[in-house]
Amino acid sequence: MDNSGRSGKPIRLNAFVQNAVTHQSSGLWRHPDDRGRRYTDLEHWVELARTIDEADFDSLFIADVLGMSDVYAGSRDAALANGVQVPQGDPMMAVSAMAAATRGLGFGITASVSYEHPFSLARRFTTLDHLTKGRVGWNVVTGYLTSAAENLGLTRLPHDERYALAEEHLEVCYKLWEGSWEDDAVVDDPERGLFTDPSKVHDIDHEGTYFTVPGAFLCEPSPQRTPTLFQAGASSSGLSFAGRHAEAVFVSGPSTGVLARNIAKLREQIEAAGRDPHSVVVYAQLTPIVAETDALAEAKYRSYLDLASREAALSLFGGWTGLDLAGVPSDQPLRYAETDAGRSALAVFTSDDPDRDWTTADIAEHLAVGGRGPVAVGGPERVADEMERWIDETGADGFNLAFAVTPGTFADVAEYVVPELRRRGRAVAPDRGPTLRERLGGTGPRLPKDHVGSTYHR
Repeated sequence: MDNSGRSGKPIRLNAFVQNAVTHQSSGLWRHPDDRGRRYTDLEHWVELARTIDEADFDSLFIADVLGMSDVYAGSRDAALANGVQVPQGDPMMAVSAMAAATRGLGFGITASVSYEHPFSLARRFTTLDHLTKGRVGWNVVTGYLTSAAENLGLTRLPHDERYALAEEHLEVCYKLWEGSWEDDAVVDDPERGLFTDPSKVHDIDHEGTYFTVPGAFLCEPSPQRTPTLFQAGASSSGLSFAGRHAEAVFVSGPSTGVLARNIAKLREQIEAAGRDPHSVVVYAQLTPIVAETDALAEAKYRSYLDLASREAALSLFGGWTGLDLAGVPSDQPLRYAETDAGRSALAVFTSDDPDRDWTTADIAEHLAVGGRGPVAVGGPERVADEMERWIDETGADGFNLAFAVTPGTFADVAEYVVPELRRRGRAVAPDRGPTLRERLGGTGPRLPKDHVGSTYHR
């Protein structure tokens, strides 16, 4: 740490997106600079991937929800009218093309343990890990939308039981990825006519509460075997789960104080699981609004606020939390209540920040541009200053950058902010290893020895 009290450590960057018209800044598909409606165009994704790869971002993190936000006013209408994460596409489909067009960028892909069977999901991730040469991560989520469960003919499990299912889901995946095929199972010997040695492929014999998987995995080991594991839950169950499994965690909070407390709790859980608490990369959500000068950036921000939809923001909030704020007086403070939706989103505006009362109007305004995280507005120096402050005051390792408009927000960071971080010595090194796990600081492509998944390796 230098004399200013700042740590001086490199500031990591992710691009936070969804395969949809909009993601966190609902309503800004109307802005003339936004290209979100191109989400169905593969070249849109390839161009974005190239832009952030050249700026040395760690990864493109692709969020996903298998359902619509239909809590606000008891209807999905606000979500549909405002493009609130719908229409949307599958987060996996464009990854191979983006990987082929980039040199080192990682890809964090969201998939829910509640709606995916581990046997088939493990195969998809291993396939992508092969095709990307080890640049794939899995953002493990439990799923919070009732509509997603209903459309799959399922009943949404209670919050804490979803994490019990997640534990078993990961156990099955570890057995498939780490334990079914030995490292040298593939012989590839044309002279002997032997491609795979049958004695080195093993049934996993899993019979549990939620899954029964008796047989062997279908895939030979990929570069990472287990994809790099991301997680974002901040409830007590989510933090405990992250402590055991996550290699990178996404957090959000309205102030550095709130965020610092939550990150400290997370690192305590990691240490309690017998792991190095600083081996897990923590990304804080941030929406940067940057231009050549402070004045130009402020004008840009005002243009976003003018077109952002407060109704869309409350629709998104309803999907996250299960709380319908339609018709609630705009000046009424929000109080924390246990729900079976995403508890961390609600806690950010209630129990996590006891020094502030958030009203319905406050929440709508805060979420309108940037979603749950803070917004940094300014020229390169001002935004870099804010990034340094948040990193140094919270203990985070970097940022999950949400966009106001796409791809403009990311292009502006690449053009203005990354060069400033490099000038200050706060940018990451361009070459950090060929796999995503190594890119995030791992000593090799495989799970570290202190990770629970490594105990399943043959």
